Amino acid sequence: MANQNQGSTSNRGFASMDESKQREIASQGGKAAHEKGTAHEFSSDEAREAGRKGGQNSHSGGNQSNNR
Repeated sequence: MANQNQGSTSNRGFASMDESKQREIASQGGKAAHEKGTAHEFSSDEAREAGRKGGQNSHSGGNQSNNR
């Protein structure tokens, strides 16, 4: 028995946490970044461009290799 977790999921890591716990930790990170002044804040133009690109990729018929 080299690996006792074989066939089961791990109880370690961020993804295995309860969703509310994930949100709490992510919120703390975001608050810390804003307090430190390193958080990125999108301008209206940046947000518009990101939304446009996301829309193009999601409506590309499943072939995203053309938009890279």
